[in-house]
Amino acid sequence: MSRETDAAEGLLRFIEESPSVYHVIDNIRKMLLEKGFVELRENESWKIQSAKGYFVVRNDSTIIAFRMPAKKTKGFHIVASHSDSPTFKVKENAQITAEGKYIRLNTEKYGGMILSTWLDRPLSVAGRIVVKDAKGEMQVKLVNVDKDLLVIPNVAIHMNRDINNKCEYNAQTDMLPLMSLGESKETENLLLQQMAIVAKVKPENILSYDLFLYVREKGRILGAGNAFILSPKLDDLQCVYTSLQAFISKKPKNYTNVLAVFDNEEVGSGTAQGADSTFLQDVLYRISEALELNYGAYCGLIADSFLISADNAHAVHPNHPEKADPTNRPCIGGGIVIKYHGGQKYTTDAVSAAKLKLLCEKAGIHYQSYTNRSDIAGGSTLGNISTAHVSLSSVDIGLPQLAMHSAMETAGVQDTEDAVRLFEVFYAE
Repeated sequence: MSRETDAAEGLLRFIEESPSVYHVIDNIRKMLLEKGFVELRENESWKIQSAKGYFVVRNDSTIIAFRMPAKKTKGFHIVASHSDSPTFKVKENAQITAEGKYIRLNTEKYGGMILSTWLDRPLSVAGRIVVKDAKGEMQVKLVNVDKDLLVIPNVAIHMNRDINNKCEYNAQTDMLPLMSLGESKETENLLLQQMAIVAKVKPENILSYDLFLYVREKGRILGAGNAFILSPKLDDLQCVYTSLQAFISKKPKNYTNVLAVFDNEEVGSGTAQGADSTFLQDVLYRISEALELNYGAYCGLIADSFLISADNAHAVHPNHPEKADPTNRPCIGGGIVIKYHGGQKYTTDAVSAAKLKLLCEKAGIHYQSYTNRSDIAGGSTLGNISTAHVSLSSVDIGLPQLAMHSAMETAGVQDTEDAVRLFEVFYAE
């Protein structure tokens, strides 16, 4: 097996084992603990040693890990990505009965999703529940109903002859998932019953939940030359996984290596665990404080630091090349995408782009550039949001992909390995 295929298959396993943001962070947490990293808690004092690795989790859905160099640190080398992807969130009082027989779930959109891609696919539910234990205290449990539990059925073409002509989907009426058949009394609180079975608790002890739908189809490598990856959640777990692999494998020399994986990027990052919180700033300052540095010394470290904001990028679509910028046309397999934006939705400037290009050259990998068409509004990511709180040099990059925010997205095998190599060089500097 080639290194490229190995990296891609490792990514697919990671995605399959991460059906919710909470599972993403829990899997990262377990991997770091296996490598000897020490978990810190925000409500406790921190003691930090040279050449040691640490991490801290907020809200079960965001993690910041760091590894100290053996000698005095010059600053921070940070790679930031996000744990969340567009999906459906299960509402409170979720169960709905239709026609006295169909049991559905009441859900709402989370993030900007392509609704039609969720139709007629096997789905299930994962996330976290809060239960009351034997002492009457709260306990958080991760849950995943590991079976084909749900489907959102399409309307037959015979009943909607315009379904192939700019069909619009209403999230409240068209996109509710079907869960079961039965009389309402027989299936009362069916969702909580499913959660209780998985968590091994009584349904009446479940106090609350954060539950999300996920696609049950497994990711795979495809194409005549095995060049493509088809999988859920490539945006942004492809960047999460590749940066994590490099972070674990490389020890820092002169800089403190930092891995940040934020939640809620898909809904604006404006939460306590999002990139628009003080979390990154808090962690970096507390590292400096544990090193007995004053605020001025902390500012000096920030001034000599660098952030790679890693969130996947749009490749030129083979069926719609007109959607891309005339001169900046990244393709799958073409290497790391450096993202630019005149309105500063991306943080890349001439200096940070040059540094990224030098890192790519040192890693022996290709790079390409992305800008929006001037007449098409693009998305934003966590780079400019993070640097509004921590003022450091930053570049926005991504891996080229198609069908961003679809239930199943397409990206490249080679690009996955290229990202690992880039982050390895960055973390080893």
